[in-house]
Amino acid sequence: MSRRTLAIVALTALAVTAAAPTAPAVAAPAVRGGSVPAVIRLPDGFQPEGIAIGGLPYAYFGSRVDGDIYRASLITGRGRVISQGPGTPSLGLKLDGRGRLFVAGGSGGNARVLTAGGRVLRSYSLQTGPAFINDVVLTGRAAWYTDSANPVLFTLPLGRHGALPAESVRVPISGDLVYAAGINANGITATPDGRGLIVVQSNTGKLFRTTYAGVTDEIDLGGESVPYGDGMWLRGTTLYVVQNRLNVIAKIKLNKRATRGTVVSRTTSAKFDVPTTIAEYGKRFYLPNARFTTTPTPDTPYTAVAVRRP
Repeated sequence: MSRRTLAIVALTALAVTAAAPTAPAVAAPAVRGGSVPAVIRLPDGFQPEGIAIGGLPYAYFGSRVDGDIYRASLITGRGRVISQGPGTPSLGLKLDGRGRLFVAGGSGGNARVLTAGGRVLRSYSLQTGPAFINDVVLTGRAAWYTDSANPVLFTLPLGRHGALPAESVRVPISGDLVYAAGINANGITATPDGRGLIVVQSNTGKLFRTTYAGVTDEIDLGGESVPYGDGMWLRGTTLYVVQNRLNVIAKIKLNKRATRGTVVSRTTSAKFDVPTTIAEYGKRFYLPNARFTTTPTPDTPYTAVAVRRP
């Protein structure tokens, strides 16, 4: 029995979703939009969650079971596993300008930094107890991670020329964001003015502006909310929030300080099957379908899909 099958069997028994080890290149499906695939097929049983895209037309995906990293061409749809995971999840992903991939380690309580080729540069133990390191954002001077199980952020302060630190820094969360049962702080991004962070609380659908000291203030959405909020993408003063189980992308117009916002649209697609995170290339958004509502098996198919940016 393969490593992937063992992991899926074990985690299915615990009602958790799974992922993939080394896999052969996967061909693009017949479904296409324009000259590039609108649907990218991932390895069966992979169970993706995070996505990252840099300046080149390649998307990186993380496995929720064993943490493998899969890289696919946005031009051909073909890809392969470039890094074997540590046996714990790889959730949120971000690429920096130096081609380094920052990885959130989910229930493993860890974070990793890899080269674009998949070599591990450094691993960090963020939590030793129960944790769910869910997402990551790069602010230029640091990487910031959310923990959906504990009211704390973790940061990796970057040194000269982007040098990685020896260890992470723990930043307790205070203010309006109060943890409750379920998934709390999930997606994270920068504010439009670059002076703070934005965090979505999945179980309440609320957005919060967060200082670098962890002090949070709820963002006024005029009575609106984004329940099941997951990955986020900031474009100028426009914030896109993936509402995973609702199969929509919420488009929110913010003021520069991110103290107020207005939900201006929600976009769905027949191709969505519980998308979780979001990345942009050209005029398209790419989202992996996590398929949380589908019982995983080693043969369960998974895809990432492209939609035009709303």
